[in-house]
Amino acid sequence: VCSAADGPMPQTREHILLSRQVGVPYIVVFLNKADMVDDAELLELVEMEVRELLSKYEFPGDDTPIVHGSARLALDGDQSEIGVPSIIKLVDALDSWIPEPERVIDKPFLLPVEDVFSISGRGTVLTGRVERGIVKVGDPAEVVGLKDTQQTTVTGVEMFRKLLDQGQAGDNVGVLVRGLKREDVERGQVLAAPKSVTPHTEFEGEVYILSKDEGGRHTPFFSNYRPQFYFRTTDVTGSIKLPEGVEMVMPGDNVKISVTLGFPIAMDEGLRFAIREGGRTVGAGVVAKINK
Repeated sequence: VCSAADGPMPQTREHILLSRQVGVPYIVVFLNKADMVDDAELLELVEMEVRELLSKYEFPGDDTPIVHGSARLALDGDQSEIGVPSIIKLVDALDSWIPEPERVIDKPFLLPVEDVFSISGRGTVLTGRVERGIVKVGDPAEVVGLKDTQQTTVTGVEMFRKLLDQGQAGDNVGVLVRGLKREDVERGQVLAAPKSVTPHTEFEGEVYILSKDEGGRHTPFFSNYRPQFYFRTTDVTGSIKLPEGVEMVMPGDNVKISVTLGFPIAMDEGLRFAIREGGRTVGAGVVAKINK
């Protein structure tokens, strides 16, 4: 969503960049507040700016659907072109432009834990979106990351308060597990098929550091810089070591770094992460090689 009155802002750029970094394949744009722009040429100019920005980050800027409208007019029931019909047009664009995502069900089960609940008389429930694979009632599983790996068994799978026999990649589920207390598990760990993923604290990453214009840092950083690394559902502080011969990293640079995390995180090569500082994103990257 981008304001037709203001055009692309630094946050728009950051959202597009992050979409690219985390592998979002398709974007649909809604140019909101079209009721505040009287000049059709100005609207066209903003659309061109958005298309250029999309192309810059390797999205198909020329072909991406861009819908002009006004959320406020639509909420008021306005039937003009930028009122209710613009929202219908937006939904149609989402349906036609974005294909059904392929679910990765042929790989071992993995669920990043978003929340943990205790249900009296039934046990502990871990909730989250299944990243890959299938989980069935009776399956053995492991809780990996942040602490020592813990073994458990799946005793129930729920989705939207309905009991299921199984959950699969893409499903938002609650998984009931045996023998674990609520305090044994926390957000940021993963529930996974036994021996399918291991916790690590040291890795090499290929990263892009956001420029000042993209909402990133204004100054360079050096070896021993300690930001937070956001993996799946949680932040972990880590220390960065720069490659030999690289004195410092400027905003806007691509660089290979070595990272030592304060706590182990369940990871594979190819796992994406964000680099954050005080709650704002300053970079994004991918695990290139696991060292320890």
